[in-house]
Amino acid sequence: MLRKVKRLANREDGGRFVVVAARYNGRYADALLRGARRVFEEAGAAVRVVRVPGAFEIPVVAAAVARGQPAPEAVVCLGVILRGETAHAEHIGRGVTEALVRLQIESGVPMIHEVLLLENEAQAQARCLSPAHNRGAEAAQTALEMARVMRGLRC
Repeated sequence: MLRKVKRLANREDGGRFVVVAARYNGRYADALLRGARRVFEEAGAAVRVVRVPGAFEIPVVAAAVARGQPAPEAVVCLGVILRGETAHAEHIGRGVTEALVRLQIESGVPMIHEVLLLENEAQAQARCLSPAHNRGAEAAQTALEMARVMRGLRC
């Protein structure tokens, strides 16, 4: 069940973030990106956006930026995979998920996984095009929160 995106109070959290967004299924991926940018702007955060062809290309770019100096406080990964008649979408989704989990553990940089594997365009519309349920906005909120958590772990 979809829950409404909670609006955070407008505050100056700052921080440096990278968003890696797929171009494939652009109507939906672009909407996720707009939602994420809005949340980061409201928080006063510096954001670099890197576009890649599709979801499968997200992990290699996320790895490169996580290893950069200085590393971002979090990397937000955005993409939309729509299931088709073959298992291809499932393989892409699983590969991206496994790579991002491994990468965040190895690098110590939170990887916010919002690469959606969806059954159909109706699900994509509900999760990407609706301002009340935009998963890109939720991903940016998660990145801001993880940045605060990670800062709190530093001695």
